[in-house]
Amino acid sequence: MGVIRSAVSVLALAGLLAATGAGAREQGAAASAVRLTQPPQRDPSDLQVLFWTDAQRSERFRAMEQWFAGHEIAASPAPRALPVGAPLPDALQTEIKALMAETATAGVMVVEDGKVRFEAYGLGLGAADRWTSFSVAKSFTSTLLGAALKDGFIASLDDPVTKYIPGLAASAYEGVTVRQLATMTSGVRWNEDYSDPKSDVAMTQSFVIEHGPDAIVAQMKALPREAEPGAKWVYKTGETNLIGLLIENAVGKPLAEYAKAKIVDPAGFAGGLFWMIDPARGGSFGGCCLSITLADYARMGLFALEGGKGAVPDGWFAEAGGEQVSFAPRAPGFGYGYQWWTYPQGAYGAQGIFGQAITLVPDKGVVIAYVGNWPRASGGPERARFLALSQKIAAAAD
Repeated sequence: MGVIRSAVSVLALAGLLAATGAGAREQGAAASAVRLTQPPQRDPSDLQVLFWTDAQRSERFRAMEQWFAGHEIAASPAPRALPVGAPLPDALQTEIKALMAETATAGVMVVEDGKVRFEAYGLGLGAADRWTSFSVAKSFTSTLLGAALKDGFIASLDDPVTKYIPGLAASAYEGVTVRQLATMTSGVRWNEDYSDPKSDVAMTQSFVIEHGPDAIVAQMKALPREAEPGAKWVYKTGETNLIGLLIENAVGKPLAEYAKAKIVDPAGFAGGLFWMIDPARGGSFGGCCLSITLADYARMGLFALEGGKGAVPDGWFAEAGGEQVSFAPRAPGFGYGYQWWTYPQGAYGAQGIFGQAITLVPDKGVVIAYVGNWPRASGGPERARFLALSQKIAAAAD
């Protein structure tokens, strides 16, 4: 539940500031690859994603740019074709469609060896519509971290975080490496309990109000250490936002603009990309909130399966999608990589609240992308059911 509350809190904060226009109008618009978009004026009370009704979520998840400020990126000039392949067995198609209906899943696409074997939509979503990612964005940020490493903007994952974010000097992040930030093993204490008004997530808004563009660093540098770096895994959306800031500092451009060159174009996205910004700072949220089409989620999975087309170091996705942290014995076979979740039998994937995911099965050449409006942000049975279904799909692969 901590993952969910953090992401929802980030959205609530972004909505509040987008409604007031604070700090967003002049940031990040200079680069030709990026177009800053502003939503219509909204009442902040109508921007609390956690409290949107089911109908509101189904409508608004398709048009987050109408509710939050962000960067708009054009589609690739050479979109990747996704030819239709042999359909999945009828019984498996029936099972997927039934699960979609039972869980309020808006779209599922199964791609094997670059060919679409299943594609279906619901909740008013169409093939040309985009849908929000929530924390699936973390895996995009991880990919941009790899790109910055390949391009030489980041010298090594074993560099200290403070080399790229000097404002964290003399804090609990002193001595923490970029790799430890990527695996969420910094040892820095963080409370993601959204229901606790004194949690770190809930206090994010007060830091923005007080510190403006410096809010991320101001909040994170005030946190205490609870374990030695590398010794303890704790999910922290705040740290993925730090990774985004680190990349932007190193590269000198917004995440969305860098994503245009390193993901959108080489992966052949056909529908463009919207990435929500931190309105006080003007940079992208590394931990949340980009929007693309279902087919482009699948293209992202193919991009990872195929090694990143030279945008990242050789072997990057095998490392980033490998088990850097094991959740055994609590959850044997499950773990965490560099902002990717790892699953049994070598599979890995990206996950976001309310039913967003890209699941990759490398040894079968299979990508399963789905987006949804699940009844609860997290904690229900839907994720486990889709993971089990992904195993059936992989078993049906040629």
